Amino acid sequence: MKFEVVGSGCRKCMELEKRVKEAVATLGLKAEVEHVYDVSRIADMGIVSTPALLLNGKVILSGMLPSVDYLVSLIKSKAS
Repeated sequence: MKFEVVGSGCRKCMELEKRVKEAVATLGLKAEVEHVYDVSRIADMGIVSTPALLLNGKVILSGMLPSVDYLVSLIKSKAS
């Protein structure tokens, strides 16, 4: 399972990365969490609103900073 946090490194993007890691730990998942900072790569992904979150290459969240509880629910629904 691979998560990609997409964003330029702003405060919200960094916080999303932290919350995703916390949600993954809460769920006890073995997962890779990568942060994508490269603007050209972000554009190639078709992301227009950051922060964004991809799970195994698919956008599951864009333009918001959800709570850890929300991320746990989202990951559960998308990973099953």
